[in-house]
Amino acid sequence: MKFSEQWLREWVNPSVSTDELCHQLTMAGLEVDAVEPVAPEFNKVVVGKILKAERHPDADKLQVCSVDTGEGEPQQIICGAANARDGLMVAAALVGAVLPDGLKIKKAKLRGVESFGMLCSAKELGMAESAEGIMELPAGAEIGTPIRDYYQLDDNCIEIGLTPNRSDCLGIAGIAREVGVMNRMEVALPAIEPVPASHQETLPVKVEAGAGCPRYVGRIIKGIRRDVESPVWLQERLRRSGIRSLDPVVDVTNLVLLELGQPMHAFDLARLNGGITVRQAREGEKMTLLNEQEVELKAGTLVIADDKAPVALAGVMGGADSAVGEGTEDIFLESAFFSPETLAGVARSYGLHTDSSHRFERGVDPELQTRAIERATTLLLELVGGEAGPLVEVRDDQQMPSREAITLRAGRIERVLGQAIKGDEVVDILTRLGMQVEAEGENWQVVAPSYRFDIAIEVDLIEELARIHGYDNLPSHPPTGSLSMRPRTERHLPLTRLRQLLVARDYQEVITYSFVDPELQAILEPGVKGVSLSNPISSEMSVMRTSLLPGLVATVRHNLNRQQSRVRIFESGLKFIGSVNDMIQEGVLGGALCGGRYPEQWGVEAARVDYFDIKGDVEALLATHGGEVEFRPMNHPAMHPGQSAEVVLDGKAVGYLGALHPAVLQKLDLDQAVFVFELDLASLQQARIPAFQPLSKFPAIRRDLAIVVEQNVSAREVEESIRKDASEILTDLTLFDVYVGKGIDSGRKSLALGLTLQDNSRTLTDEEVEDFIAKIVSGLETRIGATLRV
Repeated sequence: MKFSEQWLREWVNPSVSTDELCHQLTMAGLEVDAVEPVAPEFNKVVVGKILKAERHPDADKLQVCSVDTGEGEPQQIICGAANARDGLMVAAALVGAVLPDGLKIKKAKLRGVESFGMLCSAKELGMAESAEGIMELPAGAEIGTPIRDYYQLDDNCIEIGLTPNRSDCLGIAGIAREVGVMNRMEVALPAIEPVPASHQETLPVKVEAGAGCPRYVGRIIKGIRRDVESPVWLQERLRRSGIRSLDPVVDVTNLVLLELGQPMHAFDLARLNGGITVRQAREGEKMTLLNEQEVELKAGTLVIADDKAPVALAGVMGGADSAVGEGTEDIFLESAFFSPETLAGVARSYGLHTDSSHRFERGVDPELQTRAIERATTLLLELVGGEAGPLVEVRDDQQMPSREAITLRAGRIERVLGQAIKGDEVVDILTRLGMQVEAEGENWQVVAPSYRFDIAIEVDLIEELARIHGYDNLPSHPPTGSLSMRPRTERHLPLTRLRQLLVARDYQEVITYSFVDPELQAILEPGVKGVSLSNPISSEMSVMRTSLLPGLVATVRHNLNRQQSRVRIFESGLKFIGSVNDMIQEGVLGGALCGGRYPEQWGVEAARVDYFDIKGDVEALLATHGGEVEFRPMNHPAMHPGQSAEVVLDGKAVGYLGALHPAVLQKLDLDQAVFVFELDLASLQQARIPAFQPLSKFPAIRRDLAIVVEQNVSAREVEESIRKDASEILTDLTLFDVYVGKGIDSGRKSLALGLTLQDNSRTLTDEEVEDFIAKIVSGLETRIGATLRV
């Protein structure tokens, strides 16, 4: 919200400097983002009048102007602007003037003709960013008046950054209320009196969508003049608030928006077909907005329509077909209350953001509409004349916002703020804030005013007391409280440990959006439908993720496209399964890697990561759990069928890992293998508690076996067969070699296994060891057709 300090001080003028005023606003929660003068410093620039403009005798593009500057004899000033002409009121910089850019005006001679000054453009005076020609002042401007005085340029523009809950301060009236409360001053509100009807013509108004528009007020004004311009004071108030002056009718509606916070709209009555209906748009309806953008309306969008078609996007922007133009003689002026819930996100869904939508989405005072239309009517009659008709109002009290009494407890105030506030001060502060206060013993029943949408519960009232009492006046106490130790099972493995483990293995943590590209998710999770967002940030972020992979793979692709050939990343977060009504949020840990196994160096031969690299990383994660781990073949449409596995922990599937399918890589324009994993976080964090086992005092014996099995026999099957026949003396089993080639029949492979045998009570004999090995070999032959390699 940007406004003129001078305008604010017309409403309430405390005896504080600009800096002190800005500090007050900031400490009241209306943070001041910027303060800047409405125009830079310049002097000796006055209102002048061109009495006569003649072409320069030696320059086609220059004119020799005789200018009355109020100093007796007219001054001869040479000007190159094309709009310089007889009778034009201008801004004339006299000899000795200093302009904002430091230029000092001196007597000069241009092509042999003397010039005693300069005719200035708005840009040269720092009043506009661009300008075509010199400033054209109103014909009634008094000659000789300093431009700084004429435009009242000794003023500052203050810009405040409002939080969404303070929509009541999206107008000078709301800001003035705050300043008045902080300085214990009355606010000088503009006199707003009902305008008597000069004729009885009305326009029928029907509200079909009462929930979205509980109140609609309108009036016809006939016979307005279109040959007048907005006065300087009106243009300047708009300019200093960041709004460009267009014409008196539009300027007045914008002024009321800035002054009271009520958006308004004026229709050309002659361009309306029949009456006004507030309804929801129908599928397929189209309209052209004031910005000449043609939109196809979505079913359910709130619109203002006549008997033929929509004429405005309710609370957002009017339509071009019913806009006020040069030929407008009669207008229909509207002032409405649209519920914030109905308009939330509507403008954004059409790619728009307007001053009106900004206010309606946050909440406009539902009791303001009549005052706003009376204020606008008064100003319009003063500026463009005309005859006002009677007000037409449609109101649905059942749909209007209601304000319930809030109980405020004195003890609660002290507990929250750390300081008791006297009852008289509590009542005084809340009353000055426009609230109705009724005492009940040590408590109060408080009803917030209609313009304070943010006051709903007791702590909201306590926040108001803190703001006005002054945060600087609250004591500083160390926080106190009764703390109790929460039970924390040793089985719970903190996420921090898992993250640190991956970082130690050269991974980098990333954080990606929970909203992902539906096309990318369909490639990586085919057949799994994510929840679509009704108001997405963009089409590439329009569904909730059902896996971490879309975000991780997109990050890999982003880095590879920027010459980062080695990527190792991980993320912990939620994935969202199901529909809106029965959504399940599951915590998962995922990762992705590609490129070189190690950073480029001389000490290790360059090699690219493969399936066993990511398997090793996942095994390191699972080792912190302490459970039984198994990797089973899996069939996932996005994963390479020969380089992927389902991860099973203590008999339960907890995730998967492997390489992305070559077809997936091709669709994503990835020119190298990418390996990924995703694990259920809850299962990982429920670890086994380590248990102590005494160390044997007796020597261990190792026996190596080389067996030949079919190619499709997994190492896991071999291990399970051995453990079925093994006794407790088998303390370790290691697969240390896999061989396929010369000396091995086609379709078979050789596995080399190391078995460590040890007893806790005695030394094993050779005979016991040989019997044990014979039993293991026999079991392997029987179950999986293994033979000893000779």
